[in-house]
Amino acid sequence: MKLDPFYLIVDSAAWIQRLVPLGIRLVQLRIKDRPTSDVRAEIRQSKAICAAHGCQLIINDYWQLATEERCDFIHLGQEDLAYADLSAIRNAGLKLGLSTHDEAELETALAAEPDYIALGPIYPTVLKAMPWAPQGLERIGEWKARIGDRPLVAIGGLTVERLAGVFKHGADVAAVVTDITRNPDPESRTLEWLNATRRLPPN
Repeated sequence: MKLDPFYLIVDSAAWIQRLVPLGIRLVQLRIKDRPTSDVRAEIRQSKAICAAHGCQLIINDYWQLATEERCDFIHLGQEDLAYADLSAIRNAGLKLGLSTHDEAELETALAAEPDYIALGPIYPTVLKAMPWAPQGLERIGEWKARIGDRPLVAIGGLTVERLAGVFKHGADVAAVVTDITRNPDPESRTLEWLNATRRLPPN
């Protein structure tokens, strides 16, 4: 499986409506601490927007809702993976992405046979408190050697200026949150990311 090298992560359909039409091909809807009915509505809106613009939508955590709403891709963290029904996920035809932060989590992820694996944080991140030290660029190459043909998603503290090093060390995809959502001009910053990743040589 091949993924677009630019992977946007946002917490609402409003962000998806705002930025996906700029040319984004891969986006994750990551919502925390909202009622299930709200999450369902956000998924439906996001799915419609992405379908209209040829963008792959990935739902974070809510695999049951993603199944019910006939989505085709989910992402799980390690805590969510521990409680997810992988058989039900596969039977529904959902593709699966998993987060990893250390060797033990990588082993757990590989056992679940995901469609991609994410490694982070590569750099210090302001998104949330992390119990893990920044992974650094060298770890990207180690992970890529371990996961084989699966796409490797790098996440955590990434900026346009850091992309060259991330891809040089083996990442297939760069995921971004705050470098866009906390930028004073998210649209312009999104276009910078798109231009930078479109210029990458094919891997």
